[in-house]
Amino acid sequence: MKKVLFATTALVATAGVAAADVTFGGYGRFGIIYNDTAAGDSTDITHRFRLQIDATAESDAGVTFGARARIQRNAGDDNAAAGNAQGINGVRFFARSGGLEVGVGNIFGALEFMPGMYPIDLGLTGLGYDYTAYGTGGADAYSSGGNGSANANGVEVLYSAGDLSVHVSASDTSDRIAAHVAYTFSGWTVALGAQDSDNAADTEFAASVGGSIGPAKVTLAYADNGTAGDHIVLAGKFDVGAATDVEVYVADADSGSDTGYGIDFNHDLGGGTSLRGGVAKRLNGDTRADLGVRFNF
Repeated sequence: MKKVLFATTALVATAGVAAADVTFGGYGRFGIIYNDTAAGDSTDITHRFRLQIDATAESDAGVTFGARARIQRNAGDDNAAAGNAQGINGVRFFARSGGLEVGVGNIFGALEFMPGMYPIDLGLTGLGYDYTAYGTGGADAYSSGGNGSANANGVEVLYSAGDLSVHVSASDTSDRIAAHVAYTFSGWTVALGAQDSDNAADTEFAASVGGSIGPAKVTLAYADNGTAGDHIVLAGKFDVGAATDVEVYVADADSGSDTGYGIDFNHDLGGGTSLRGGVAKRLNGDTRADLGVRFNF
């Protein structure tokens, strides 16, 4: 990530302004994606550009205030139709002191941010994210291209102390309130999450455990996704060379017609660039594959 630091010693009104810190970062990716569905198959160009802006300032008392926003475009996006005509998503604001952070607006969400919910990053595009146990859309989450909970009174509290972390979030969307607690010991992280809402389709409970077995990093995750039923995932990642790693997963869900599974590779080209590709058999029976390049900046 690239950092641009703006500093001034000028006085504004009666307050002294010491420094503001603005960080720009993100990634670009482009390649090809293949989809085989019941309606037929297709091969298309895929691409995404994401620019993330993080801005912070620190008070005399040592409290950090900040905000995060993203500008993102994908292949085929219609910004106006997506309600994002100005090209910027809903903003997440926060205040942080020590291990305590309070966020409002386009919040991360306690279940979305829970360890083990995104154990791998398959291929170039995610290939459907069947390896995410909790029901995406069934809980508050940070939206890269929309408002998220920014217009729904989203608020969250995050606290960490040593190996323990706690995250509570809430919004007016279906009167959601969710929480997770995670603890790391001997290289393993165990997390438990739960949510209460007025929507029967929302995720109700989630759990995960992840750590290393020999050269492999493995994660087992489970979620009760309300009316969609149970979803369980076993995922792993391991190195196959100095610059190449492989990720795999198998998933089973009550909402799926088939067992899902996938495999990918990620080859580091140096300088923040990588060649990525993968293939997945989706829970709905579709097959998806991709191949391309990603560069981080």
